[in-house]
Amino acid sequence: MLTFEEKLAIIDSFTELTRHDVSLGRVNFHYEESILEKKIVVYRLHPNGNGFVYAGEMADTYPTDSKGMTNIRDFNEKELRQIIEQSIASLSEQEPLSEEWMDEEGNTLTLINEYETWDIYAGNMLDATYPTYNGAADYLQQEGFSKKK
Repeated sequence: MLTFEEKLAIIDSFTELTRHDVSLGRVNFHYEESILEKKIVVYRLHPNGNGFVYAGEMADTYPTDSKGMTNIRDFNEKELRQIIEQSIASLSEQEPLSEEWMDEEGNTLTLINEYETWDIYAGNMLDATYPTYNGAADYLQQEGFSKKK
């Protein structure tokens, strides 16, 4: 588990976030340019290392509470950076989230979140569309693909 200070350093590296100190030493980080009413990306980061990141638009990828928050207590650096990047992207007009997937023969497919769907492309050709990330990822895994690192 990352310490409070390590989490703060990672979150502070996202220059698009604004720090707001709240009660009991906790810290929130806002994304002021959000296209949604929601602006809080990091919620109640506590000196004991507990805290939450908004993942309401990614509920198929992360378990969320009724406010769309995912607990980040046990996240490593890579996981924390990834969820914050995805949270900011879900609150902005940035390019859609995309991932490259590859099979053992070197064939590559691209998984892209486009508005309300998860689309799988082989080059410029649409191969499949799924309503959830998990559905698309399951299909790719069954076809022998794994996420490129």
